[in-house]
Amino acid sequence: MALRIPTEHVDWRTKGLWLPGARLPAAEFVAAGYDIFTGPFSWPLLVLDRDAVAHNVATMADYTARHGLAFAPHGKTTMAPVLFQQQLDAGAWGITLAAASQVLTARGFGVPRIFLANELLDPLALRWVIAERERDPSFELLFYLDSTDGLDAIRAALAEVTGDRPLEVVVELGHAHGRTGVRSVADVVSLARAAAEVPRLAVAGVSGYEGGLSTVDEARGFLGTLREAAEALVAFDLVRPGPVVVSAGGSAYFDTVTEVLSGDWLARRELLVLLRSGSYVTHDDGFYRAKTPFNRIGAEGSLIPALTVWAQVTSTPEPGLALVAMGKRDAPYDEGLPVPKTLRRADGGTEPAAGFTVRRFNDQHAYLDTSGGPTPRPGDLIAFGISHPCTAFDKWRVIPMVDADHRVVDLIHTYF
Repeated sequence: MALRIPTEHVDWRTKGLWLPGARLPAAEFVAAGYDIFTGPFSWPLLVLDRDAVAHNVATMADYTARHGLAFAPHGKTTMAPVLFQQQLDAGAWGITLAAASQVLTARGFGVPRIFLANELLDPLALRWVIAERERDPSFELLFYLDSTDGLDAIRAALAEVTGDRPLEVVVELGHAHGRTGVRSVADVVSLARAAAEVPRLAVAGVSGYEGGLSTVDEARGFLGTLREAAEALVAFDLVRPGPVVVSAGGSAYFDTVTEVLSGDWLARRELLVLLRSGSYVTHDDGFYRAKTPFNRIGAEGSLIPALTVWAQVTSTPEPGLALVAMGKRDAPYDEGLPVPKTLRRADGGTEPAAGFTVRRFNDQHAYLDTSGGPTPRPGDLIAFGISHPCTAFDKWRVIPMVDADHRVVDLIHTYF
């Protein structure tokens, strides 16, 4: 289905675009086909590679289909309806989100299926969810249950909003020293049993997140426990009729999710294994370049970094040091600093930025060690790959999508 993608405008408030007086429909700006180096742009500028995104979306769609997995990519990575649409068009089951406010935003776009990978505790949001499901019978929502407090909040909201459709939850299993979720199979069963006693509430299955674990073996062990939890819920007849949902999968261990959870292993019940990896859509040149499972299963596919920050050298105050006008407001730094890739001279000539290293980041300055590479000059541009796409998109309300010739083919709006 086609999402309701808002009609947007761009003007002098749009970071990265140089539009001193004009207010233009975004579509009109795109139609001009500007080259980012000669068009109305300012630095730094985050751009998205159209062909890399298309490759990555197709790669994961093929991977999940090949292994019989349903796919609900984590939308918090981008919060961009144009990219949601591309993922849904490629066969995604739905979109995963992390917060109630993101669910509200996604419903504004018309996303029909949402997996909320958190407990829903706010009475206002719970009442809205109940009413929205009653208003639109086609709207499907699953969210986490990991405490009796969450169960109490659901019970109270259901008592305040009339209706017939039951809310559907998945009991969340966590691991020691990890994030949310109950810590044992027995706890999963106990919480599911309590949920089964609440009118208009249904347990759809079980979910967990293995991405915070340090090794493949640790992830495999946790996912094995998640499988045991699903088997226990079925054995005690605690899952509502229909497919039993078993969900997992960050972007670092989706191959292990496939290994442990794919296949027909749940006796007497249909199984829906729901993978939630999200960072794949743009990949990166840092954290996920090192962590992607395709490093282990290369025959299954590959991902291409799709995000680049172009930034300008503003000072070369001493040998081996260049200051670049790009900082914490412009690029992620929580999982590694940006990676220099290409040096572009004022005359348009380019050369590899091999030997350059970002050493420090201020709010709007990067300290670039250039002692191992060519000598940059003030006014030169440097293309940087990023590390961790989840903290890149939120810094930009508008991101030009470009083709192989650096011409703008779309403006990607984000809604954080």
